Amino acid sequence: MTSSSNHLEDDIFVTSSNARQICGGQNQTRHGVEKEFIIIAAAVMDLGPFESDNSASCRLASRIPEVCRTEDCCLGIDEAGRGPVLGPMVYGICFCPISKKEELKNLKVADSKTLTGAERENLFQNLDEASSYVGWALQILSPNTISTSMLQRTKYNLNALSHDTAIGLVQYALDSGVQLKEVFVDTVGPAEKYEQKLSQRFPGIDVTVRPKADSLFPIVSAASICAKVARDRVVKGWNFAEDLGDVDPDYGSGYPNDPKTKAWLLKYLDPVFGYPQFVRFSWSTAQTLLDSKAVTVHWDDDEEDGEKAAQRQKNMSVLSYFGRPGGDNGQNRHHQTHRFFTERRLQSLDTL
Repeated sequence: MTSSSNHLEDDIFVTSSNARQICGGQNQTRHGVEKEFIIIAAAVMDLGPFESDNSASCRLASRIPEVCRTEDCCLGIDEAGRGPVLGPMVYGICFCPISKKEELKNLKVADSKTLTGAERENLFQNLDEASSYVGWALQILSPNTISTSMLQRTKYNLNALSHDTAIGLVQYALDSGVQLKEVFVDTVGPAEKYEQKLSQRFPGIDVTVRPKADSLFPIVSAASICAKVARDRVVKGWNFAEDLGDVDPDYGSGYPNDPKTKAWLLKYLDPVFGYPQFVRFSWSTAQTLLDSKAVTVHWDDDEEDGEKAAQRQKNMSVLSYFGRPGGDNGQNRHHQTHRFFTERRLQSLDTL
């Protein structure tokens, strides 16, 4: 279950259902790249697809309640894990008929940040038991996706990534037949501009964007709980692809100013290869530690005379290395590409 893309649109899609398995074909991404996606039957919140390849992003979704296809619905959007330097960011939506708002409120959902882990798990169980009228979907953005997006040549910052993720989840609900009439969003950036952007993207839907929306609207609180439960589970059960031995699970909160998190980052900083993919290496905390503790690398090709500098040292320049078939002066065209390159979807070019 893989896909090829630089961004979140080309990911793994998984939907909860007890009945059927559907395989989808190709779609057009906003960057003009064709994607192939797979929808797989699962139970409750099955994180297995993401855990099997946590270098990519993954979409999980509940079964769509039939009542949501026939009645006008409201939808809430919130995220978990925007600030931490460790682990993924998870965007969540939750939706239900407008006529069921009071029943949703009676489930006692609240802003996930005000709840303990056990309380969030219990409330998610309540939401799952209300699946006759409540549905949800999640987009898990891997640390690798976040960092490579932010550091690529064409800048794609965290706000843009967040907006596109939210838009993609709303579109997913519409494409699934949910009769959306109201959308409530916890803001990212200026609320008025974000509200205008979403209103233009989804005409005919009443969009409300507010700071702290997760404490104002129960449907956003429900989305917040789904997102936070997923992130907590992913972080707790993170599968390290790197050979790190027995990894210390005491990460702290994952936030950059947490002493435990800083200590963990120092402990698992490789002086040559940097951090495992659990770390968002685009965060300034990680960058600062790399600059001060890791081996300094001089890239000749960053200079105007990079090719000549490499020749003087009887070395192959980085640019010429990647410009040759197989990256080895053409002598071995059948070598196995290192995992570092395949996980980041990097390929050698014959021409520039």
